[in-house]
Formats: sequence, C-alpha cells, structure tokens
Amino acid sequence: MTRVTELRELPDEQLVERLESHKEELFNLRFQLATGQLDNPMRIKDVRHDVSRILTVLRERQPEQEVEELAQAEGPEQETGKRSRRRRASKKEASAT
Repeated sequence: MTRVTELRELPDEQLVERLESHKEELFNLRFQLATGQLDNPMRIKDVRHDVSRILTVLRERQPEQEVEELAQAEGPEQETGKRSRRRRASKKEASAT
C-alpha cells in the first residue's frame, strides 16, 4: 500500500506509470477472482485504493483553471440527468425484449 506523502514526492511520469501498472494488476486480480484462483481478495480493495490515491494526486496537480473548465463541461449534463435517464430507458427496453 502506498502512502499519499510518498506519491506527492513522485513526478507525474512516474505516477502515470504506477497508475498503469496498478490498473493492469487490478485487471489480473479481477480475472483471477472470476476464475476462482484469487488467494487474497483484499488485494483488490488495496489496489483500487492505490489507484484512487494516484488519481487524486494527479488531479491536485492540475491547475485550478483546468479543473474549473472540466467542471463546466461536465456540469450541465449531470445537472439535468439526461444521461442517466437515457440509460434507464435503454435498460428497460433491453429487459422487456
């Protein structure tokens, strides 16, 4: 398990490398879980938390302006909830057939 203070000391390139390796490990762990070969199911939780920590540190490093732009770009669609209604409707149609 990685500490946040250690992650904050690393450069972005190294964080991205760790992120990719953790995502790959998470994929492998999920595959092992599905096939019944996973020895330690808590490892999935640990890796998921590590991925979240890395993403948090990377997000903190983004300039505030970029974060605001992202929030504005994502904001209107989330406020109206159009995406979720479309998904619900398509799921209902799929389950009805």
